[in-house]
Amino acid sequence: MTIAALESLSFGLGRMAAAAADAGHELCLLTADRSVYRHELETLPGDALTVIDVDTFDATASRSALAALPDLAGLLNTTDTWSVPAADLAAEFGLPGPDPAAVRLLRDKYQVRELLHRRGLSRSGAVRVAASPDSADAVRLAVGLPAVLKDSSGTSSRNVWIAQDEEALRRALDEAAQQQFTGELFAESFLAGPLYSAEMLSWDGSTRLLGVLSRQTSRQPAVREEVAAFPVALPTAESNAIEQWVGDVLRAAGHRSGFAHVEFVRTTEGPELVEINRRIGGALVGEVMCRSLGTNVYTAMMEEALGRRPGLMDAALGGGPAHAFVLVYADRPGVLKDWHGLDELAAFPGDVRWFPTRAPGDVMPQVGDQRGCTGIVLAEAATAELAQHRAWSAATRVRPVIADSGS
Repeated sequence: MTIAALESLSFGLGRMAAAAADAGHELCLLTADRSVYRHELETLPGDALTVIDVDTFDATASRSALAALPDLAGLLNTTDTWSVPAADLAAEFGLPGPDPAAVRLLRDKYQVRELLHRRGLSRSGAVRVAASPDSADAVRLAVGLPAVLKDSSGTSSRNVWIAQDEEALRRALDEAAQQQFTGELFAESFLAGPLYSAEMLSWDGSTRLLGVLSRQTSRQPAVREEVAAFPVALPTAESNAIEQWVGDVLRAAGHRSGFAHVEFVRTTEGPELVEINRRIGGALVGEVMCRSLGTNVYTAMMEEALGRRPGLMDAALGGGPAHAFVLVYADRPGVLKDWHGLDELAAFPGDVRWFPTRAPGDVMPQVGDQRGCTGIVLAEAATAELAQHRAWSAATRVRPVIADSGS
């Protein structure tokens, strides 16, 4: 029988295919762009999974491709962009899956913020605003300064602005007026404190914390993710409190089953939600979870797609080292030619690995968000802190070589 994936995160296909095979099924990927999975597809055996080229933005085309699959047993999705179409199609085909209405809610960051604020699970409210400097007064009066402006359905740190003062706010609103949004522009209060994400698994309303990932972002004006490490060593009482709080947040937002990647800031008053992604974490989060927890966490994804309680809900966790990864960005737009420093990585401690996200010849039109990432450096150590030190020291040696687009 077949388990289909309507697109996926860039990394994790190998783990997913292995998990599907262990469950006695074949994995089939429906994608509009194979190049997104270039690294995974080049390193996997040719028969590890089936890839079907289809316009996944076209619901009719996706529906037809799924209908043609032999013995379709499950449909899964690990992205934000295709989470709603995947939920709709699973329901249409009578397959196990999340409530499409709950998925739609989680794709709207503004609605989630307002819902949690009303239920006392978020101290910050939010306000929809027009992308115009004329909205500055409305933002200041509703959420104060500093403030964060973002796309209600945005991904990959795109269309996010942090405005510290009135001048920066008007400048951000002016920049926002030049952009296209997946959802709507809204504003919320800036949260002061370090950024983390809780990697969660749920089944029938019960939740389990698989670990906490630390997250480092760039300095302004670019707001992009730079470094992550897992699992963060927290005092037991604090870890238990985070697990309880995140569980309450997920249940309030209607997320009852599957992975959740819940970003939060540890403020002076406790954890405060940034956003909920109803999927496994992006970049190499899934990979470091597999390595650090000593199990293929994607098995839980297959079990959920088949309507079964994931064994990971009850399994013992741990057994592997901690891991950290650093995203290596191009320093300017242009054409990626190569990288300097990759041959030096083996000299660094931590079993350092390189995971390219781009290939020579790729055009890099934007470097201010995750679209500017050319690859990821991964390292391991006894603790997440030490792993982060190792990954960062190795990543400083890697430099993308960028040429002008016309050269």
